[in-house]
Amino acid sequence: MKSMLRRLLSNDFPRSRILAALLLAVLLGLAFAPFVFPGVKALNVAAKVLVFVVLVASFDLLLGYTGIVSFAHTMFFGIGAYGIAIASTRLGPGWAALALGLGAALLLSLLLSLAVGLFSLRVRAIFFAMITLAVASAFQTLASQLSDFTGGEDGLTFKLPGLLSPSFEFSEEPLLGVTLDGRLLSYYLLFALAVALLLMLLRIVNSPFGRVLQAIRENEFRAEAIGYRVVLYRTLSSVLSALFACVAGAMLALWLRYNGPDTSLSFEIMMDVLLIVVIGGMGTLYGSVIGAVLFLVAQSYLQDLLRLASEAAAAWPLLAAVLSPDRWLLWLGLLFVLSVYYFPTGVVGRLRASVIPGGRS
Repeated sequence: MKSMLRRLLSNDFPRSRILAALLLAVLLGLAFAPFVFPGVKALNVAAKVLVFVVLVASFDLLLGYTGIVSFAHTMFFGIGAYGIAIASTRLGPGWAALALGLGAALLLSLLLSLAVGLFSLRVRAIFFAMITLAVASAFQTLASQLSDFTGGEDGLTFKLPGLLSPSFEFSEEPLLGVTLDGRLLSYYLLFALAVALLLMLLRIVNSPFGRVLQAIRENEFRAEAIGYRVVLYRTLSSVLSALFACVAGAMLALWLRYNGPDTSLSFEIMMDVLLIVVIGGMGTLYGSVIGAVLFLVAQSYLQDLLRLASEAAAAWPLLAAVLSPDRWLLWLGLLFVLSVYYFPTGVVGRLRASVIPGGRS
């Protein structure tokens, strides 16, 4: 059993009992979310967590494992979402449309990431970051203006194959109070994709290729001096990261059945990804899981908690005003500052550094 788990996790164990328990709780929570957390909002949050786990993990391959700062990551995220949306709109709801849309999006992401990597990765960090920011901004503007293809600012609403449609029911009898319909199947399709893609990324970062990426991150000149072609490895890392981000965008489009510039290409998404990487811990894919759950749950439910706290503090007007739901961004920012202060290496980094008896695998 342990050898099978070792192969599945590519010999990259949590190395902390608390972290292992948290990851197991997240896995079980997401696996049974439709049955344990009733309501449309809870299911939407769980689906968004699955999408962002893949998106953040793919970005961490760049930032945490290779040391590349790129602001074009959401461009590939948007390409994946637009690939599904445009193909489904033009060709109609069908599996062939989904396959063609995803295939075209992956090809475009491959070509763009290769071009950006070859032409920009030779420059130093800050200049490369600015180039990727300019490319991402140009692509977002292009997506907004090509309304004949992308729907412009209004975006595209499309239908999915009947099997994934909310109107399709597998059984008239609900299971544990949950309707067995296409929406439920869509969620578990996202769950299976997220788990499979995360395991693939674990295999990549723990392979000899991943070791070279980490060597480049630690000391690029030393890696080049001992014979590694740094530009090639950095370009391959950029391409792989873009392809995984593209699939994450396709997952988002499948769930929402809609895509627009603000949905998948906005700079706000890029900032969210950066925050999640810092909160979870750079250079560890498990950080993308923990960080995505903490950030998205706080983002989705902080207003509700503040509303309850404000009502409870109604007798103290000043305190009630401070706890107003309208100030949720202030409190979210404060939580982020505290998390960085107390967990400078991220939650996963802090847990792995803690001395826990029996915590080492």
